[in-house]
Amino acid sequence: MDGMTDATPTPRRWFVTGANSGFGLAFVHAALAAGDEVVAAVRRPETLAELAASADGRVTVLELDVSDAAARRRAVEAAGRVDVLVNNAGFGITGAIEETAEAELRDAMEVMFFGPLDLTRLVLPQMRARRSGTVVQLTSMGGFLSFPGVGAYSAAKGALELASEALAGEVAPLGIKVLIVEPGAFRTGFASPTALRTVATRIADYDTTSGAVRDDLPAADGTQEGDPAKAAEAVLEVLTWKEPPLRLVLGSDAVDAVRAKLAAVGAGLDATEHLGRAMGA
Repeated sequence: MDGMTDATPTPRRWFVTGANSGFGLAFVHAALAAGDEVVAAVRRPETLAELAASADGRVTVLELDVSDAAARRRAVEAAGRVDVLVNNAGFGITGAIEETAEAELRDAMEVMFFGPLDLTRLVLPQMRARRSGTVVQLTSMGGFLSFPGVGAYSAAKGALELASEALAGEVAPLGIKVLIVEPGAFRTGFASPTALRTVATRIADYDTTSGAVRDDLPAADGTQEGDPAKAAEAVLEVLTWKEPPLRLVLGSDAVDAVRAKLAAVGAGLDATEHLGRAMGA
């Protein structure tokens, strides 16, 4: 891997959603350490008042509820130039598919698919005009694979991944890069009892599958192996590469899970290839 940088101006101007905690806050600190400027978009601006006051004018805090379309447009207009968009805001939600109400699924999709994709569309015109820019989509290893109890979460993250994969091919000739970041378990507060959502309905037949995830995930909060600061540093490093990958898998658990998924898909394809290729007349 080479360390050649792209033509993005220095200092870069970052727009980070969910910037007051977890990965979002780690990105803010990493960008500032790199000498860049940050537009920190959060639902509660007061949570970043102290950081903004100490950042010598390099942090602009904007109020943003990612699920609010009008607020998304206002925030991008107020941000001005955006060199790096980081769609990070989101939440965990657990429950079996049958247990998940349509309103709960739609809420997850609004925050983790429709909102990020809209913010992406809103910044693309200026990036196209400059022929430079980077869109960083914080998905999850759960956006590449799934397991019982996280179907709604993975549906939203997976939808963003596939849209972003198409986007990457569309904007590459225009000098714009797309990076999909797939973290595993990190100490972000994602699984804390106050942040993690569980669907309202519980069906006993799922207690040993999705129910186990629903019960066990909060217990892991604060003990995860992954360090958000190291994740942010890894992203900043990859963004300096002349040809960064489309996906960046972070955490040993995520690397192992993605490799297992690829192997399983490959094995299934091998087993059914003779059927798949026998579809001609």
